[in-house]
Amino acid sequence: MSSARAWLTILFSTLLLCAAPGNSQTMETPQADAGPATVAPAQAKTLTNASIIRMVGANLSDDLILQAIASQPGKYSTDADALVDLKDAGVSERVIAAMVNKGRKHLTAGGTATDDPPPPPVSLPLVNEMGVYYKDRKGAWQPLSVEVVHSRSSGWIKSTVTQGIIKQDMNGHLNGRESKLPLQAPIEILIYTPEGVDAAEYTFLRFHVHSNSREFRTLTGGIFHSSGGAGHDEVEFHASKIAPRTYQFTIDHSVGGGEFGILPPGTGNITNGGKIYTFAITE
Repeated sequence: MSSARAWLTILFSTLLLCAAPGNSQTMETPQADAGPATVAPAQAKTLTNASIIRMVGANLSDDLILQAIASQPGKYSTDADALVDLKDAGVSERVIAAMVNKGRKHLTAGGTATDDPPPPPVSLPLVNEMGVYYKDRKGAWQPLSVEVVHSRSSGWIKSTVTQGIIKQDMNGHLNGRESKLPLQAPIEILIYTPEGVDAAEYTFLRFHVHSNSREFRTLTGGIFHSSGGAGHDEVEFHASKIAPRTYQFTIDHSVGGGEFGILPPGTGNITNGGKIYTFAITE
């Protein structure tokens, strides 16, 4: 019995030691969920000439590239050689102009030169081909109808920028009595010209309508707006340049209704058929 009692005494003492505060095992307290870690926003990549050339090579539209130039920092090389390289790589003049403007400096009130502030998002016409366009009800630029015009007089010069302008009447003839494109004023018109051509070299014409044709009379040689005179069918317009080779003007209600056309310059000898952009204005 004594040995059993001694054994119980030792067991009881051991249990008391384990229960003592100083000898208790440390239990880890679960930490409260701190939630997901905060990730710092990624810094926008600085665009370079190579970035723009890659975007052009990927067939991204000018509008997307212009938005990238406006919204992201850029460090562009725009010296003469760099501009030629950009042009050779297929970068449009609108995009090149945006790159040049991005790198310009301005003077602060203290006279120090700083980078231009970020420009507002650009909104340029989505026009990639030479031609004449109108803005539809959704705000998109659509090409005007193209018809064949025949000349009934000789002396039509090959280019309005040719020296020795010939001041000679030209009678234009179109088959059919009306255009397939009826529009209502006011009409926003956009002209995307060839390189080196101004919108003033285009001619806005009112047609005389016959039973099965339309005709007009004008002067050749790029003097339509200054020397049209009575008896000619030019309609005066004033286009504003909004981008390289890109001009815009509005036809208001004062023009009235009828059949109209916009004749491009440099058509050549159109005795056997040239191009004219046509539309009707309905009242």
